[in-house]
Amino acid sequence: MGAILTAYIGIALMIGLCGIGSAIGVTYGGNATVGAMKKNDEAFGNYLVLSALPGTQGLYGFLGFFLLQKVLVDSITWMQAVAVLGCGLFLGFVGLVSALRQGQLCANGITAIGNGHDVFGKTLILAVFPELYAIIAVAATFMVSGLI
Repeated sequence: MGAILTAYIGIALMIGLCGIGSAIGVTYGGNATVGAMKKNDEAFGNYLVLSALPGTQGLYGFLGFFLLQKVLVDSITWMQAVAVLGCGLFLGFVGLVSALRQGQLCANGITAIGNGHDVFGKTLILAVFPELYAIIAVAATFMVSGLI
């Protein structure tokens, strides 16, 4: 029973850490939106897109579960369980940090748009960079899932 528990701890960390990062990241964007709307409420569509962007890391954590669920059986070996735990830690922490940093970046862009600067496209491009590392973590999880 210990190996399966180890694997489920990895899954819980993966989903939980990615979800926590996304929740905080979208809150950064939401807080910035509320402040920016006081100055420029006509750009709400831009604010909405930038606020929602850090939410994707939470989805990546959930996707990781789907990628690894085939090995979550009672007959899981310790090697497989440790691999799932490793994927969970890796994807979880990358998702957490990238969502937090992406949320901060998007919040700065929202504030700038609220102040009248035309930076939506540039902010969106810059916000892709932290996202890229979360996507790489999902890709690594996918590759490991094929090996276990």
